[in-house]
Order: sequence, then C-alpha cells, then structure tokens
Amino acid sequence: MDRIAQQLGRVVATALLCVTAAVAAAAPTDTYPNRPVRVVVPYPVGGGGDTVARPLTLYLSERMGQRIIVDNHGGANGNIGMDMVAKAPNDGYTLALALTSQLAVNQSLYRNLPYDPIKDFEPVSLVASAPYFLVVHPSVPARNLAEFIKLVKANPGKYTYGSSGNGSGPHLSMELLKSMAGLDLVHVPFKGTGPAMPALLAGQVNVMFASYGVASQQIKAGKLRVLAVSTAQRAVSMPDVPTIAEAGVPGYESNVWYALLAPRGTPRPIVTRLSNEIAGLIKDSELRRRFLIDGIVPVGSTPEALGAYITSESSKWAAIVKRSGATID
Repeated sequence: MDRIAQQLGRVVATALLCVTAAVAAAAPTDTYPNRPVRVVVPYPVGGGGDTVARPLTLYLSERMGQRIIVDNHGGANGNIGMDMVAKAPNDGYTLALALTSQLAVNQSLYRNLPYDPIKDFEPVSLVASAPYFLVVHPSVPARNLAEFIKLVKANPGKYTYGSSGNGSGPHLSMELLKSMAGLDLVHVPFKGTGPAMPALLAGQVNVMFASYGVASQQIKAGKLRVLAVSTAQRAVSMPDVPTIAEAGVPGYESNVWYALLAPRGTPRPIVTRLSNEIAGLIKDSELRRRFLIDGIVPVGSTPEALGAYITSESSKWAAIVKRSGATID
C-alpha cells in the first residue's frame, strides 16, 4: 500500500510539474502584449517607412489595447536599425518595419551585412506595397513611355536620372528599366529623396522614379510629367497612368514593400497574433482607407507568404544589383 501511495505521489508531482511548466510557458504569450511594443523603423524620422509605420502602429495600438511605439533608427541604408532588432530579445516587444532594401537588396550591395534577412528574423506580415511613378522634367520632349524610350535610344548617354542613392529602390527600378528596354541613362545619386526631387524640378536631372507622396502634387501642378507606373497593375491613386509593362516594356514590375518582422525565435503564438491583427486591420478599417489615400496598397499577408516573398524578391534584386555594378563597402 505504501509503495502504491509513493508511486501515486510521484505521478501527481510529475503532473503538477508539467502543468506548472505549461502555465509558465503559456503566460508570456497568453497575456501578450502586457507592456509597450517597440517597432524599429530603420530610417530617420519622416523618411522611408514612416508613411506606413506611424498609421499602422496607431491603429494596431487601439486594436491590441497596448501602446505600440515607432522608434526610428536610420543609417547605412537601414542596416543599423535591422541589426538592432536582430540582436533584441525574442519576446515580441521589439519588432522591425523593414522595406525592400533591408530584406531583398542590401545583402547583394554590402560585403559585410551585419544581419541575415532570412536567418535572423521571423516574418510576421507583408503589410503594404507602393508603386513608383516614372516622372520627367517638362523640358524632356516625351509625352509617354514609348516616346521617352525612342528619345533616349536616339541620344545614348545624354539624359540623366536621379535617385535617392546607390542601391535605393528608385535607382534599381531604373536599372531594371534600362536593362529591359536597352537604355543608356546616366545615374546621378543623391543623399535621399529630399535633395533628389528639387534637382529634378530644377531640370538638373531629367527623369526619376518617385513615390506618390513625393511626386503627386508636382504632377498635379504641372511641374512634372508622369509617363508610367512601375507596378504590374495600374495604381489606384492614379488609375489613368499606364503601367510600364502595358506602355511598352512587357514583364516590367517594381515596387517598394513594407514588412513587419520579429527577432528569430519569437514565440509562434505572438507572431500569429500580430499577423492576424494586421490582417484584420487591412481587411476593413480606417487604416486601409488611409493607406489608399496615400497611394499605398494594403496587403496583410501570412508569415509564410512573407517568408516566400522575401526569398523571391532577394533573387530578383540580386541579379539587378549585379548587372548595375552597384556595391557599398
């Protein structure tokens, strides 16, 4: 009888230990988030990801009942902020809102990237994407993309294009167009969109890829002429503007996309919760309407879809970077 009691005691003790361990393991995720969450944007305030990160965190805070704070850490084309998140605790309280450059381009540009976009992060959600618009100074004698291609081919090396820097989205989008259309354009890189746009408006460069937020007012004012949009489908923000593919370069597609990630090893329930909450916001909310007004296309993918997309985009842009010859030490 004593032996049975001892065995029973051991069974009960073991069961209690299992229950205690399960409760302890579940507690951090079941109550998540129970303190403010930090979303690192790897650009300075007002740059890169703020157009998506700030409205996203505002509405996500309301939905999740906890403060979600944007923390801008710019520098080295986003590498500093991404490295910070890669090394942060994997408890779901430090996240990254990264762009195409940080996840699909930088690994081909930099010889010594301090983070691995695949191995160091858990994909959460492809939040949104946005097109680039191909815009020219009014002095350029081309009313559409076909005329522009004909003009540039007749004058190789004469026309210049501006960008927000070597390896930036506008730079590589133009390199893709040059490759696919057989164009000879001279690259003039600037330190950000801030100085690049005034140079285009002044006619110091002839053409550039620019976002809706940067170019729309100048287009409406007649200070720039828009020739085409970079995405596969026409932009909701400017539905009368043809895509580059339909205007004469079949198969062309480029955009900037915004993705939320967590440090590798973040508990799956937290990743799933964040992804589901973003999908709910994107489906029908004021956030969706705000994105569309700003020329941003809401997406809200699963973690698996984002992971596959990063891999696919990395291969695409690696080839374009190699052709362009762009490198950054």
